[in-house]
Amino acid sequence: MTAGLDTPDRRGRTGLDRQGRDLTGNPRVRITDVEVLSCDWYVLRRTTFDYQHGDGHWSRQQRETYDRGDGATILLYHPDRRAVLLTRQFRLPAYVNGHHDGMLIETAAGLLDGDSPEEAIRREAAEETGYVVGTPERVFDVYMSPGSVTERLHFFAAPYRSTTETTGGHGIAAEGEDIETVELPFEEALCMVRDGAIADAKTIMLLQWAALDGPFRHR
Repeated sequence: MTAGLDTPDRRGRTGLDRQGRDLTGNPRVRITDVEVLSCDWYVLRRTTFDYQHGDGHWSRQQRETYDRGDGATILLYHPDRRAVLLTRQFRLPAYVNGHHDGMLIETAAGLLDGDSPEEAIRREAAEETGYVVGTPERVFDVYMSPGSVTERLHFFAAPYRSTTETTGGHGIAAEGEDIETVELPFEEALCMVRDGAIADAKTIMLLQWAALDGPFRHR
């Protein structure tokens, strides 16, 4: 008996080796085997498949995919002050891969955890920044690292004002979160992208959207 396959893992999941086996959308791809390598919290799988190349020949290939669920992120902006509300928190993967202190400035974000993208991002905005979001504007949906990570990230934007702030924010302490809010003039945030002070992909994408098509575009 294997946890995550025929008995529940620590999150109560079974059948984790069945995901992807029944895909039929691409006739040039034939899934032959799915092996679960780890399911301690998220799921690491090794998938074996046959792939038909452009010249017609088939090859047997293997890929590892990391499944952490889908997520959502939001750019909170103040239209009158031309400001954005971001977060700063420690990110171990960035720290071990060259970031000098691992403290990244980011848009509020989190996993869906079974909620709709709109419900999830309203929850995450309140938990991380303390601001209550009404109906967020959907911007786009993006696969952030399609070569290895299955996650699709849903991007949103919404205005914030001092009257919508609550006493929450700063993350969930029980989950080890220690999140600082950072309010920046929009133009300063763009400069921080240029000089590398903001190095998080989702944040850069939303800031550039705000400049090109969003609330701070030139009319």
